[in-house]
Amino acid sequence: MYVCICRAVTEKHIETAVQGGARRLRDLRQQLGVTEECGRCAQCAKQCLDGAVEQACASACSSVADPAYPQLLIAA
Repeated sequence: MYVCICRAVTEKHIETAVQGGARRLRDLRQQLGVTEECGRCAQCAKQCLDGAVEQACASACSSVADPAYPQLLIAA
């Protein structure tokens, strides 16, 4: 789905930017030009950004919690 019509930015572009380190709307503006023209895409871009960051974090956390790598338990 197109998120920013002015710059032809799609959800996939945002997901790729997140994989490359983008975490804020400012990062998307610098990397993709989102919100620079009319600004109407800001809310949708932020929602896509948040979803992509959440997905990236979930993927990272699931690889850490992989049963193939037992977790160390530290006694308090």
